[in-house]
This record gives sequence, structure tokens and C-alpha cells, in this order.
Amino acid sequence: MSVPPVKMSDIMLRHPEVNSFEELLVVLGQSANEHDRVFLELDLKPEYPDTPKNWEALVESAFSYGAK
Repeated sequence: MSVPPVKMSDIMLRHPEVNSFEELLVVLGQSANEHDRVFLELDLKPEYPDTPKNWEALVESAFSYGAK
């Protein structure tokens, strides 16, 4: 039985205190360490002023490698 991916929108809803893309990367890294799931579903684009064009790669990296 496969485990469903973690949705980025669910993580963002659980962390309304996040106000920037950089803060989101930290939360995603921490979430990766807390979940047994290995996949993150990028179901929305983070609409922070500092969100870079290559946001998908940065989000996947933060979730894949966890908090540093």
C-alpha cells in the first residue's frame, strides 16, 4: 500500500506564521523530518514576495534533505 504524498498547502495551512519563502523552506525541512512520507505534492505556488522563479527545485530540496 502506497503512502499518499504530503501536500504543501497542508503544511502552509498548519503554519500561518510563515511570512516569507525562506521561512517556508525552514518549515518544509522540519516537516520532512517529522513525516514518514517521502513525496511532497506541489499543489500550489507560494505567493510570497521573495519567492524565486526556481521555487519548485528549492522546495523539493528542502523537503527531501530536511532541516539542516
